[in-house]
Amino acid sequence: MPLIDARNITYAPDGVPVLTDVTLRSDARRIGIVGRNGSGKTSLARVLAGLIVPDSGEVRIAGAAVGTERKAALSAVGILFQNPDHQIIFPTVEEEIAFGLGQMGLAEAEVRAGVQAVLDRFGKTHWAKAAIHRLSQGQRQLVCLMSVLAMRPQVILLDEPFAGLDIPTSMHLSRVLADVDAALIQITHDPAMVAGYDHVLWLDGGTVTAQGAPQEVLSAFEARMTELGAGDDLSDLAG
Repeated sequence: MPLIDARNITYAPDGVPVLTDVTLRSDARRIGIVGRNGSGKTSLARVLAGLIVPDSGEVRIAGAAVGTERKAALSAVGILFQNPDHQIIFPTVEEEIAFGLGQMGLAEAEVRAGVQAVLDRFGKTHWAKAAIHRLSQGQRQLVCLMSVLAMRPQVILLDEPFAGLDIPTSMHLSRVLADVDAALIQITHDPAMVAGYDHVLWLDGGTVTAQGAPQEVLSAFEARMTELGAGDDLSDLAG
């Protein structure tokens, strides 16, 4: 069984098709998922993370059925949202990092050790008691990443995590992610973000248009986006 094993995923909330027969099976360490706004990318990320249960199909990450085996899913897959404020729920940095470790069933001493370890790793021990609302967006995004990494998942989903970040902060986050041991699945509308990845899936209208080697898939994706952008009918650009 591959590390990422999502087969025939269909998701249609209130009868509206969002994902239709999507399959992604891969052991690649760096996977890109590209598509226009409204193509179903974020919904697929949430299905892969176990946050949405599809209407049909099955998702297993590192062998865990993420939609039903919630405790196993925590050590199998983590997700970094586009907006850190949609992810953070606690007032201080150490509380936010500790939450996921507690959900894994770790003892209090193990949770404390896990929080300390990830803060040490990033040189942020002085952030432990910091109020999250006083951090910049880039700093809050780093807190979210530390919270995910503390649980040591085998796969991390990145749902356009650079949106809204300035160039220096984006560069710093990119360097951090480049050193991550876990497999990464990055959701993006920008082909340049995943040009050096191992495998790319192109999602359009909730279905897989193409997937495979980045050079081939991204070339076709960019050609289609250029074609749409050259059109005069703005309805063609509606996501």
